[in-house]
Amino acid sequence: MISRVTHQTVQRSTLANLQGNLTAMADLQNKMSSGKKVNVPSDDPSATSDVLRLRGEQRADTQYQRNAADAGSWLQTVDTAISSSLAALRQARDLTVRGGNGALGQTSLDALADEVDTLRTQLLSQANTTYVGRSVFAGTSDAPAAFDSAYAWSGTGSSVERRVSSTTTVRVDGDGAAVYGTGAGSVFALLDTISASLRAGTDPTPHLDAIDDRLESMVTQLAGVGARHKSIMETQETLAARDVETKARISGIEDVDLAEVILELQSQEVAYKGALGAAAKVLQPTLLDFLR
Repeated sequence: MISRVTHQTVQRSTLANLQGNLTAMADLQNKMSSGKKVNVPSDDPSATSDVLRLRGEQRADTQYQRNAADAGSWLQTVDTAISSSLAALRQARDLTVRGGNGALGQTSLDALADEVDTLRTQLLSQANTTYVGRSVFAGTSDAPAAFDSAYAWSGTGSSVERRVSSTTTVRVDGDGAAVYGTGAGSVFALLDTISASLRAGTDPTPHLDAIDDRLESMVTQLAGVGARHKSIMETQETLAARDVETKARISGIEDVDLAEVILELQSQEVAYKGALGAAAKVLQPTLLDFLR
């Protein structure tokens, strides 16, 4: 059986094909102008789901990077404070050894005591170091200083932490009580005692063991801070590499291959022009078109 093809059927079919070509060209032009393969979820639901998941991971990693940067600044501040305190306490030890020289007169001993007092003040200043308005040796306490004039520690015992991954948190503050001691057992009180011994003309060297104990505590705490700081730097490198990888994965899903799209658009334009030429020949007007 031969099907009947009317002029109107050919017209409808030709117009439908032309419309399809125009739609394909519009889609390609939209991709080329936006640079994206997925502009609305309906373009590719599966790709949209993947992009949303990756962007969620990217936002989380960005926050972890900010946390890690802040943690690095905290730990760098703590490291500098303890290092300076170690240098000051070593100077105090040297002065204590010199004070044990029985040949020194009282004037010299008083001068040594003045130096010890200066070092004590420096240590107290380092112990009250702050970062963005918060003491780095007082834990989560909101006290303006970690140590008061009586050398009492104002810390809470709760550490300041930063989350650098979904499963990892890092302590970023220093334990003021462990580094400097508290009250009468603090390094500040120890230096006061040494200074008083020098001013009294007595031998201060019996306090060397106490100085050595405090130096050992500082070194131990400094090593812990250094280990945490190294961990933070490694975490920052990992997060930076993961950010690059995530961006590449997102780009691979939603970004277009510009050269490919341009080539395909040119092919569609050629096809569209060819279809227009064919339609012009097929849909030529007849006498009936003029009699309507």
